[in-house]
Amino acid sequence: MGRDTNAPARSRGIAGRPQTTLGPSITRRAVLAGAAGLALAACGGSPQQTTPESSSSTAAPSSSASPSPTTTKPTPPGPLAGVGTWIQAPHASESLADSQARWCYTWAPGHDGIDIPQGCEFVPMFEDLSQLTEEGLELAKANGETLLGFNEPDQEAHANMSVQQALTAWPQLESTGMRLGAPAVAGNADNPASWFTGFMDGAKAKGYRVDFIPLHWYLAVELLPSYSAAVATQDLKAYLERVHTKYQMPIWLTEFSLISWYPASAAAKPSKVQAEFLKTAADMLASLPYVERWAWFSLTPPPYAPNVALYDNNGKVSAAGEQFRALA
Repeated sequence: MGRDTNAPARSRGIAGRPQTTLGPSITRRAVLAGAAGLALAACGGSPQQTTPESSSSTAAPSSSASPSPTTTKPTPPGPLAGVGTWIQAPHASESLADSQARWCYTWAPGHDGIDIPQGCEFVPMFEDLSQLTEEGLELAKANGETLLGFNEPDQEAHANMSVQQALTAWPQLESTGMRLGAPAVAGNADNPASWFTGFMDGAKAKGYRVDFIPLHWYLAVELLPSYSAAVATQDLKAYLERVHTKYQMPIWLTEFSLISWYPASAAAKPSKVQAEFLKTAADMLASLPYVERWAWFSLTPPPYAPNVALYDNNGKVSAAGEQFRALA
């Protein structure tokens, strides 16, 4: 996904691998984040995860009422639960506080207009080259300790960068000294002929630093006839395992939910189905020690797939939002 909230459209294969290029009239958003640093060439298990401070728990508000900020619960074990939300999203500050998300991002180096609540870490991102300015670099350093790289550079409607453009820009991201996530591609990160493989090979050859890998996953159209939460979760797990086997690096799952992408449209499962999948997927993610964080897409409704949202545009929590709040 990107800053534009217009609907994207693309068809995807198994494990979230795109089969067609996103049309120029449609757009989507992305998510990323990280933990303890590893060099690109480093191999092995994930480093110890840093968790945000938390205070005593309070009862969650009813789904029938608009949310209000709450104090944070003790952090549960496993990957940190987060969410992506864009600047100017309706009721984003209140919904973020009520969600009890442990981290968030906005596809930008800052979070203008969104209050980050206690116990929630903001993670800056450079969505594309337009944000990569001296001002943007200073803003990112002032807003966090971990930096997410470019958002879906393999997609025309998003960062739309060649591998060489991304490699040329990468030293500027490194110069921040922040922990650094690789560019988050729309899919195919495990494919030896993919944009991502080209970037990682180039970064290794140049001695550039990449500390973790952000990934995106959505429900492949091919899985719809046999859909179940178990089937979708297994497809997600298989994709994560393939990428980790190839690179032996920590992973952040920075965009995922039950959206299926078609050549000219997008469709999402109902919120109650999203909630069931979220619980099953979160349990699976907690079993993978190399997954440091995950972020649900999204906090507030994208216009083309409102069912995935944790909160509606009036700040009312959804079934998926209630499930997220219980997990976070």
